[in-house]
Amino acid sequence: MRVVTLLPAATEMVMALGGADALVGVSHECDYPPGVSHLPRLTTSPIDPSSPSGAIDAEVRRLREAGRPIITVNAPAVARLAPDLLITQGLCEVCAVADGEIHRLASVLHPAPAVLSLSARTLSGIWDDIRAVAQALDLSSEGDELVAGLQSRLRRLQSRRPGVEPRVICVEWLDPLYLAGHWVPELVEAAGGVDVGARAGSHSTTHGWSSAASLGPDIIVVMLCGFGVSRARAELDALVSLEAERLFAGATVWILDGNAFTSRPGPRVVDGAERLRAAIEGSEMPGLERWQPAE
Repeated sequence: MRVVTLLPAATEMVMALGGADALVGVSHECDYPPGVSHLPRLTTSPIDPSSPSGAIDAEVRRLREAGRPIITVNAPAVARLAPDLLITQGLCEVCAVADGEIHRLASVLHPAPAVLSLSARTLSGIWDDIRAVAQALDLSSEGDELVAGLQSRLRRLQSRRPGVEPRVICVEWLDPLYLAGHWVPELVEAAGGVDVGARAGSHSTTHGWSSAASLGPDIIVVMLCGFGVSRARAELDALVSLEAERLFAGATVWILDGNAFTSRPGPRVVDGAERLRAAIEGSEMPGLERWQPAE
């Protein structure tokens, strides 16, 4: 089988299932595990990821209003790879090629590849997506084993809950302020906290700084979508809003590598839950650092 994955979570699933030999092409955002670095990149985006968060948000909105895609696929390159399976997603157009575009592409390829669209909004949805990818690769047993292992790690976390459950908000974007939804509240719960900013399965939503502060968080975890710790730290350090300063001054603030551990609905979300537990316990680990505003 020849497989093309057009989102990072799917690439991580295929690799975790032992399907590396089947993978022939990936998206421009696929950066893990290191073994995928040599594969052809089949998508592009006009958005400059080095731009400030506010500029990125404005450009996304401009593209939507103009009816232009945020991520495009190199159809001739896909055709040359002659995949048997295309894996995409229908959750977020900022994260991957629009689902409809992939179905249209598949319909004009000869022979037409199968299309698998992932759509997880919760942890159970992630487990279902992993099993669906495994079944498509004829690796159903490996899929069941992978899911069982991930669930077991979460149960171990939940069995060692802290005596007092802190109030937690998880920041997915800083300009404008977005609080993370989807599977993130479940990760917080597994880690021993209470996510007071969102419900499991809900969309990530914008908030005003004062409304976020009114939630009374004990812990704020900044897990910027698509960005690692150093980028998030730079964004935080650049904040000049008095309301933002009040929010972050009233809680313990941690930076978590959102790109690796929370933005992608794949196997590493459990690593994210383990880092959330470390934040609750007050200890740093790779991909998790404490933040304090400059004096």
